[in-house]
Amino acid sequence: MEEMNAKQRTIKREISISGIGLHTGKSVTLTIKPAPENHWFKFRRVDLEDQPVVAVDADNVTDTSRGTTISENGASVSTIEHLMAALVGLEIDNVIIDIDGPEVPILDGSSAVFVEKLLEAGFAEQEADRDFYEIKENIHYVEPERKVEIVAMPLDGYRLTCMIDFNSPVLGSQHASISKIDEFKKDISSSRTFCFLHELEALVKNNLIKGGDLSNAIVIVDKEVSKDELDKLQMLFNKEVTVADEGILDNIQLRYQNEPARHKLLDMIGDLALVGRPLKGHIMAARPGHAANVAFAKRVKNQIKRDKNKKKINTYDIHAKPVYDTVQIMNILPHRQPFLMVDKILELSETHVVGLKNVTMNEDLFMGHFPGAPVFPGVLQIEAMAQTGGILVLNTVPDPENWLTLFLKIENARFKNQVHPGDTLIFSCELLEPIRRGIARMKGVGMVGEKIVSEAELMAQIVKVK
Repeated sequence: MEEMNAKQRTIKREISISGIGLHTGKSVTLTIKPAPENHWFKFRRVDLEDQPVVAVDADNVTDTSRGTTISENGASVSTIEHLMAALVGLEIDNVIIDIDGPEVPILDGSSAVFVEKLLEAGFAEQEADRDFYEIKENIHYVEPERKVEIVAMPLDGYRLTCMIDFNSPVLGSQHASISKIDEFKKDISSSRTFCFLHELEALVKNNLIKGGDLSNAIVIVDKEVSKDELDKLQMLFNKEVTVADEGILDNIQLRYQNEPARHKLLDMIGDLALVGRPLKGHIMAARPGHAANVAFAKRVKNQIKRDKNKKKINTYDIHAKPVYDTVQIMNILPHRQPFLMVDKILELSETHVVGLKNVTMNEDLFMGHFPGAPVFPGVLQIEAMAQTGGILVLNTVPDPENWLTLFLKIENARFKNQVHPGDTLIFSCELLEPIRRGIARMKGVGMVGEKIVSEAELMAQIVKVK
């Protein structure tokens, strides 16, 4: 078991950071504040009327062209990934970030300043356990035309591996990895963003990096640069520009020989905050970028949704001693062959009941219901569900044999899979509200194995036999 923080945490006190947005060139101040349990990360645009809140969520991503932008409630915040990486890398679960502009400041192009400030604020442990999503089976994402591939595999911890290769003699292929999240601070957080000189020229021409000042990005020079071009850059950025031996503008020294790969890893950690929960798993990525990271985060979110739906599906031990066998059921329900549709009751409480019906070819109805392709009718599944529910309702009176259960209403009935002879049907009915005056509203689900075959909301009333 790898050590990962088990309780949720926020920060002890608020902290403020000011800087320039890389793409907008606007001065911006953000204040990170403590937030309650199960809050995750949200931005609040305090410069706008009504201070709209934008949640960090894959479903809110509106742009990934030069960083990750999220929008909600008519407001947006861009270039969020480096701040998100700092929060995830320090295992923080809950903060609200007040920001007075549309873009998170670029600072030095890494997460280092955010990490330093968050460490200054200190952490406050909260009551609730961390809500990890554990990758249970491989989740895969591929973009063949761009040779992008991301896969998440089960692991009790958070391990990331990232490989980049650009057709560039300077960069070549590089990879970076962390084997547990607490290595982020030391090994990844200070890796700065990078771009190619030819991209820089285009961005400047299109007025897209108003906040870049050459100290917050590694500029990779992968072709010969004329003196004219260097002079032009010098005027643009108002400082002397030369090309270092490593093939980068020597405005800055590389912090690591594989700093670009480490920065891609940093971006990925930040973008995966969009899943909305801390993760457990091993994630390997080849040539990732913001668009792929976000698409992958959405895939993880969809898997979480599918898992949630699966969780509702309980499996029951059909061989366990039943609460009631057929003979005992006949003491409660007035139905008899061929209309008694419940063979056993497996579970019974004040609010739920689970019944079982074995479907066999010997039932009279199959002589007439598609004898060549026997299917157990949907309406009879609902009847069997209702009889199961009837036992739950009759369980509330001391003399069930003197009462009948009558249908008042069936709503939202759906039939999802066919039921055939040889199937074991399990019905579970749960009260939607307490029984009043003998009237019960129940949600019923019929299953064969792990497959839902039918579901409906039933309203029934018990009436005394005259």
